[in-house]
Amino acid sequence: MQTASGTPRVFPAFLLVALAFLINMMGTTLPTEVYRYYQAAYGFTPATITVIFAVYAIGVLGALLLVGNWSDQLGRKRMLTCGLIASAASALVFIVSTGLPGLMMARLLSGVSAGIFTGTATVAVIEAAPARLRHRATLAATASNMLGLGCGPVLSGLIVEYLPAPMRTPYAVHIVLIAIALLALRSVPETAHLPAQAKLRMQRIALPRPVRGAFVPAALSGFAGFVVVGFFTAVSPQLMRTVLGFHSDVTIGLVVFLLFASSAAGQAAQSLLAPSWRLPAGCIGLIAGLLLVALSTIDAASGALLAGTVFAGLGQGASFRSGLGELTARSPADARAGVTSAYFVVLYVALSLPIIGLGIATQRTDIRHATLLFAAGTIVLVIVAMGFLLLGNRDTRLDANAAGE
Repeated sequence: MQTASGTPRVFPAFLLVALAFLINMMGTTLPTEVYRYYQAAYGFTPATITVIFAVYAIGVLGALLLVGNWSDQLGRKRMLTCGLIASAASALVFIVSTGLPGLMMARLLSGVSAGIFTGTATVAVIEAAPARLRHRATLAATASNMLGLGCGPVLSGLIVEYLPAPMRTPYAVHIVLIAIALLALRSVPETAHLPAQAKLRMQRIALPRPVRGAFVPAALSGFAGFVVVGFFTAVSPQLMRTVLGFHSDVTIGLVVFLLFASSAAGQAAQSLLAPSWRLPAGCIGLIAGLLLVALSTIDAASGALLAGTVFAGLGQGASFRSGLGELTARSPADARAGVTSAYFVVLYVALSLPIIGLGIATQRTDIRHATLLFAAGTIVLVIVAMGFLLLGNRDTRLDANAAGE
């Protein structure tokens, strides 16, 4: 099978794109274990940290909406290179920052980088895979995304615990990794079929007809799953320090990594289920995980937190890969990046809400009560999403039976 440039697809190409994807997404969660040093150095309140997270979300959503479909016009490699450059710029601003304005600019650039990468890299990994491995390409793309997000806290935890300059060194290391990613992209063939004249426009939330029926259930379950990811990312570091008595940055980073590693495992395991049950099963995993986290908060039980992290990750991974795989399979080639970016707009809104909400809640109550409140609210959201999915599955079966009569 030929690429847009006529170059035969080579097996390592999609792995190189996946490596670049992982490295770029690692940078977006790298500050997780550094925030407490910012709080100590600059006297930030939880509300200030929330503002920094909100700026990141603005960068992600702005990039998804502004340039989410540009790789269909300019090429995957060109946009991925731009995303890595934005990530490197973010790291440089982090290194030279001396206060809140610099940190906000760094997080904005990091959000722009993530917004460029999420849709474009997902499509690029799938398109660069050889035909015999196409059925595994969606897993490679989604796993690279989740594992990259999970590796960030582990890397920063190791660096801040064992190396000097905790507010500078993690970003210097990431710049070196970005250089490796840029080298990896150089040997990857272009996979987009580029038009003779590029027409750049903002990403509209408008879907091709073949995608519309699949988008709502995929978006519902994906939204619920990423709300849970945002919840865990926001809650677990504070919960482990203040309620469960953990103090090691590496240990806390590993627990955050456990969530994303479990997500990758859930993505691999979802193919064992019937297609109509993949999204609902993911929701069941999310509910189980949230209940266990609530239990860990009540009883200060670290075992319940770890088990809840695994269940939530498995559920999120299953629903995420199932929804994305359905959308990419139905999308026309010239609209694939745009559809994927529209999907990620929904997911990143969901990812940002708990982080921002937790910052507001902790101004009025402690982390224990805020965790219980958010766990309860998120469980209700997941149950509603699962109800819509089950109703959709029932309607699909009824339509199929009616067509067969």
